[in-house]
Amino acid sequence: MLRQIVLDTETTGLDPQNGDRVIEIGCVEIAGRRRTGRVFHRYVNPERSIPEDSTAIHGITDADVADCPVFAELAQELFEFLDGTELVIHNAPFDVGFLNMELQRAGWPRLEDHCQILDTLQEARHRHPGQKNDLDSLCGRYEVDNSRRDKHGALLDSEILADVFLAMTGGQEDLALAAEEPSPASAAERLLAPEETGQREPLPVVEPSAEEWDAHRRLLERIQEASGGCLWLEREDSGAR
Repeated sequence: MLRQIVLDTETTGLDPQNGDRVIEIGCVEIAGRRRTGRVFHRYVNPERSIPEDSTAIHGITDADVADCPVFAELAQELFEFLDGTELVIHNAPFDVGFLNMELQRAGWPRLEDHCQILDTLQEARHRHPGQKNDLDSLCGRYEVDNSRRDKHGALLDSEILADVFLAMTGGQEDLALAAEEPSPASAAERLLAPEETGQREPLPVVEPSAEEWDAHRRLLERIQEASGGCLWLEREDSGAR
């Protein structure tokens, strides 16, 4: 069974090519379409200062990560956790770009060489074109609780994204199973269908007796006398019984 890892990062800024670094990594494992409870969560010393505008987003300060390991010290542990999995990431190019930069600095291969990558932002845009598809909007759409999301946090956002991802893709497995299974016969089909062991016996046709025909005829004549006409009597007189 393919392991899926929902992943998010927090960073010092937006551009890894301009010196911005990863400061938090959060990963949540999914197996069998359930969160397993297994996580990977680390704060990282970025070896540079964190701008105030970035701290306003995620709340992480220089002091918070001053004694944390640098990325190279945890790269092997992270790589072993992710290796061979499908990574589920919202706006994947951002996080993958940062992690590839950090992995390259530490002498490790790119994520794409060892993992499959699923971008939930692209998936959401495909399912909900023209709508807002940021994480908070998806939480509202799929009724996922994000009340703890006061600020961005890599582990919390991964947990929330895992629930959104499972809700967003939950119907697909059911639809696939439905396509493979024959639909149950309707009540009418079950009544009209032959028995599995063979065809049904023909139903007997019971003809009325002469006395029953006479009583039926007298009833129709009374209807004709009372109403001035009786279609059933006219059909019988014409031979169309």
